[in-house]
Amino acid sequence: MQILRIILFPFSILYGIITDIRNWFYKINLFKRTSFSIPTIVVGNLSVGGTGKTPMVEYIIRLISTQYNIATLSRGYKRKSEGFKMADNTTKMEDIGDEPFQYHTKFSNISVAVDSKRVNGIQQILKEKPLTQAVVLDDAFQHLPVKAGLYILLTTYNEPYYNDYMLPTGNLRETRKGAKRADIVIVTKCPKGLSKENQRDITKKLNLKTGQLSFFTYIDFSNIAYSKTASIDVDKLEEETFILVAGIAKPESFFNHLKNEKTQCLTYPDHHNFTSTDIKLILSKAKGNKIITTEKDYVRLKDLIPSDQLYYLPIQTSFINDKEEFDLKLLNYVGASTRNS
Repeated sequence: MQILRIILFPFSILYGIITDIRNWFYKINLFKRTSFSIPTIVVGNLSVGGTGKTPMVEYIIRLISTQYNIATLSRGYKRKSEGFKMADNTTKMEDIGDEPFQYHTKFSNISVAVDSKRVNGIQQILKEKPLTQAVVLDDAFQHLPVKAGLYILLTTYNEPYYNDYMLPTGNLRETRKGAKRADIVIVTKCPKGLSKENQRDITKKLNLKTGQLSFFTYIDFSNIAYSKTASIDVDKLEEETFILVAGIAKPESFFNHLKNEKTQCLTYPDHHNFTSTDIKLILSKAKGNKIITTEKDYVRLKDLIPSDQLYYLPIQTSFINDKEEFDLKLLNYVGASTRNS
């Protein structure tokens, strides 16, 4: 696989040139960009998958939804519907995709919508929910038709964008210079005890421009795994035989946090739609024991596996330091923009 990626390096150069030209056309307004009077916050990355966008979006929802009426807008990857769709009490996971459905089920005080055309999506949100005061755009860093007010770029500690290359040799969707569009760069999935010295070294390599802010976060796993009807302390899982199932990008941290010598780990592609064959295999491997999955996978598996057998482990983003500075930056942006709208 590594040799194949090296062979494909010329295509990475070509892809990088194409994306740079496209971005430049948007920069000089040859391609139209649309801005909105209400606050618009983009959360995204330069690479494909696995940077922790979902827990970061949830962090932002928790932060600002207590003070403002907000909506989230996603593409709705692998959903079975088309065009714009606003979630309501009849919505199923297949209608909007797994991540938006997770937001919809966890946060009853926000609006959740999907549309691959984000400009139209925001316009429809404001039409159907005119009291909306801010929109959080999930995975829209490369969606330049929307000119957002605040851009948050995520990159992982183990695979930072400054060490990566363009697809197909590497995992970047656009060249590293795309990071210059960000107002905030967050290094995610860090070791919890990452030192200030190491943070300074990484920040230097990020090559931030004047005015850009950087932060460091880690994945904070819950101490409790939940089923539809029960819960179990994670520490007690050491005494049990169970299997782990993940259909997310880069599930290693999830597996490493829970597995023991007896644990089997079943890995599926990101956003995987589980088939009857998959379910038969999972159940046969489990042999009646607990099946523990991620929160994102749970919304796709909960109607396919017995509810007393299937558990999920919640996660959330936590800041190593400077949490107050990040919170203040977002609240000040939303507050100032709301007053001016």
